[in-house]
Amino acid sequence: MSKVTDPIADYLTRVRNAIMAKHRVVDIPASNVKKEMTKLLKEKGYILNYKFEEGVGVQGNIKIALKYNPETKVSAIKALERISKPGLRQYCDTTSIPRVLNGLGIAIISTSKGVITDKEARELNVGGEVLCYVY
Repeated sequence: MSKVTDPIADYLTRVRNAIMAKHRVVDIPASNVKKEMTKLLKEKGYILNYKFEEGVGVQGNIKIALKYNPETKVSAIKALERISKPGLRQYCDTTSIPRVLNGLGIAIISTSKGVITDKEARELNVGGEVLCYVY
């Protein structure tokens, strides 16, 4: 198997592809950052549920149950956008924390206080690396 150079972009792509294919569940190789991102997606209501499976692969696996509208079958996630890439890291300080769709979406930021949303970063007054936008 080839080494993934950008595991977070791989995570976002797997979720994006699963949504496009209307899958109920998606499996993703785990890492601490991905686990934190998954918890945030659940907290903010973008996914139904998740489960961390140990013993699968080196770091385990994350099973994510995707969320769709029961009537229209439209996914709760409209877009997942990678912002900071390995070739070009994107950082923000406390004054330049991005607002996604004027506050309707979330920016997931990796800070010294952990992986948090843009709103929490403003409250805690911390900056960090802008991992992705979700809306």
